[in-house]
Parts: sequence; C-alpha cells; structure tokens
Amino acid sequence: MSLFRVFDIAGSAMSAQSVRLNTTASNLANANSVSSSAGETYRARYPIFQAQLDQANFAQNEAVGVNVAGIVESDAPLVNEYNPNHPLADENGYVYRPNVNIMEEMANMISASRSYQTNVQIADSARKMLSKTLALGQGS
Repeated sequence: MSLFRVFDIAGSAMSAQSVRLNTTASNLANANSVSSSAGETYRARYPIFQAQLDQANFAQNEAVGVNVAGIVESDAPLVNEYNPNHPLADENGYVYRPNVNIMEEMANMISASRSYQTNVQIADSARKMLSKTLALGQGS
C-alpha cells in the first residue's frame, strides 16, 4: 500500500469520526428537551459507517477507507413522564423526553475523540515517513 493511500484512509476515518462527534453532541444537547407528544420528541441519532469498497483493489489486499452511509434515529422507547403541571403536558398529564442515554453518549464521544486522534497520529506518522524518504534522496 502506498503511503499516499494512508492519507486517504486516515482522512476518511477522521471525517467519519467528526460526523460521529457531531451527532453525539446533538444527542447530548437535546437530552433534556421535553415535548407534548411522542411524534415531536427528539430521538437519539447515530451514524452508520460503511467501507469504501468501490475504491478497493482486492488483488493487492489494499485497505479501504470509510464512508458515512447515513444517520439513523434510535428505535429505543421514549421516556414518558407523568407531570400534569408542566405547560407541555398532554391531555393525560404526560410529557415526553428523548431516548438519549447520557452515559452511552459520553462513551461514544470519548471513543470518537480517541479514534479521531489516532487517525491524526497515523497521518502525521505517514507524513514523517514520506519526509524521511525524500531526505534519503538528498544525501547527507
């Protein structure tokens, strides 16, 4: 595999992890929102990743990057809370809260951040290797 291909793969991974961080931030920002109906309530969102198989050269066992195939909403049940005094309570006295698990989102944020950081280090290492290779051609 070419060192130049490393930049493509690390770049696609950083882009994917950036989307993951943004969706996690959105989930955390909406975790405490309240709605008067289940249809209007925010639902946790998660990115779906897929390998860039269309760019792969399987004959050379080449590594592939990653694409964000889409963002899906969680099908976990919403939290309905009986609070008849709340201004957004429905006719039965319930308010609806998102299905966002704050602990899970924090773990996702840490994981995405570390994955992003690892890919930055990979790209930096590849850059240093290319610089050393070029320096070999210049002599001492």
